Amino acid sequence: MTRSVRRTRRMLKVAGAGAAALLSLSACSSSSDSSGSSGSADSAKSTGTGSSASPKLSGDVTVFAAASLKESFTALGKEFEQQHPGTKVTFNFGGSDTLAASITGGAPADVFAAASPKTMKIVTDKQDAAGTPATFVRNQLEIATLPGNPHKVASLKDLTRSGLKVVLCDKTVPCGAAAQKALDAGHLKLTPVSYEQDVKSALNKVELKEADAAVVYKTDVHAAGDKVQGVEFPEAAKAINDYPIVLLKNAPNAEAAKAFIALVQSAEGQKVLSGAGFLQP
Repeated sequence: MTRSVRRTRRMLKVAGAGAAALLSLSACSSSSDSSGSSGSADSAKSTGTGSSASPKLSGDVTVFAAASLKESFTALGKEFEQQHPGTKVTFNFGGSDTLAASITGGAPADVFAAASPKTMKIVTDKQDAAGTPATFVRNQLEIATLPGNPHKVASLKDLTRSGLKVVLCDKTVPCGAAAQKALDAGHLKLTPVSYEQDVKSALNKVELKEADAAVVYKTDVHAAGDKVQGVEFPEAAKAINDYPIVLLKNAPNAEAAKAFIALVQSAEGQKVLSGAGFLQP
């Protein structure tokens, strides 16, 4: 065998060994990558950071809410239904004290949003709340007059003028209690032509021209548009109402109810409420 042939054979052996080594390394690397990938997936599953979706919400959500929340909550209810197809939000708007009495009397509901801590306390004292109520907005009073303000009402004191037909909310409901607090702050006495069971009823008297003025919330004046004219007064700063919201103890649809409360408290929900004239909590 010639020296040239022997040299060629040695070179082929070396090349073959190198190729085998490369194949072996490649296999190890592939195995390691596969193992690492599987481990990452398992880790994501165990920590809940994977792509698994949260449980889908469905069914009816029943919300008992203060009458002054009607416009903003109705808008949020529609938004909630769009975000969670298969859900339906049903509202019962009214005087907070009446709603609280219905809840403690056994009326089925998921969420309660009251116009004052005092009326919310009716529910919490009966242990019908599932947690601690949270203030989500605040509201301030304003005088609603006939369009154009023909009686030239410029202050709370003007409402005490003889011959002026003024409507107030009943003292048992938050808007009535707040109005009384504002009158006390101004050392004023006022005898209305009627006491109404909720703020929308009081406002409606002015809209129908059955009253010359009513003490309601700024949000209600805002919602009424050109049907009334608003008059601010300084005593209102002494009677600002906090609005608490809570999940109810025997909520038929607790998970969806929690999601609705979360929407109300979210930046998106607060934007809707602020746009309606509510104050930040």
